[in-house]
Amino acid sequence: MTRPPSTDRPLLRLCGIHKRFGDNHVLRGVDLDIAAREVVCLIGPSGSGKTTLLRCVNHLEVPTEGRAILEGELLGQYTHRGRLVPLPPRELAAQRSAIGMVFQHFNLFGHKTALENVIEAPTQVRGVSRKEAVGTATELLRRVGLADKADAYPRQLSGGQKQRVAIARALAMSPKLMLFDEPTSALDPEIVGEVLDVMRQLAADGMTMLVATHEMTFARDVADRVVFMDGGVIVEQGPPNQVLTAPTHERTKRFLARLL
Repeated sequence: MTRPPSTDRPLLRLCGIHKRFGDNHVLRGVDLDIAAREVVCLIGPSGSGKTTLLRCVNHLEVPTEGRAILEGELLGQYTHRGRLVPLPPRELAAQRSAIGMVFQHFNLFGHKTALENVIEAPTQVRGVSRKEAVGTATELLRRVGLADKADAYPRQLSGGQKQRVAIARALAMSPKLMLFDEPTSALDPEIVGEVLDVMRQLAADGMTMLVATHEMTFARDVADRVVFMDGGVIVEQGPPNQVLTAPTHERTKRFLARLL
């Protein structure tokens, strides 16, 4: 990408993120800064910690150690008498509203139409009027190519259409940061492109994005930086043409040899 990232302080800063599930030490001290308008693609084998890292950013999982900071504000925690303690649920929900997340399996409300799925969070979390939310949702569905599917239920949509509704739903909260967790992994190959096209346009529009993906062509063409993870650590990172075509670490070389 030729779109320059911001040179200001990082929009997102991850400092020493560890995550343990019992004896399973999934993340082992991840440090990562992401600038405003930057697109960062996380690549690596299954089980390398990519999904867990995304979930720690917005505190769907609470880091065992370390901090996530968005625009200088500590996420999910605050300091009380020298100790970090969890934010109350309402304040955590307010923080999360600044971070959009698109999951592998859509997570749409099956009993709500596409339009109703998109207006749910703005009306319920932010108190936006239904009229305003509907206007925004209508424009977002148009933006993702689904203007004619506003009244369709998820069961009436293809996988690619569901994922595009999920993207519109995340965008409805006007997030500062978008997280994508393998957004095309559950899709049939012939419809992967329609989701990636929407993501490409978001990147071109300047959305800050952290994307866990196995789509190497997308990473090569769209990312400002590619981060290779394995064993819960960042092994290597850099511009796509460096990491994907001339990796320096043997673990990266072995992983890419199976894909490229």
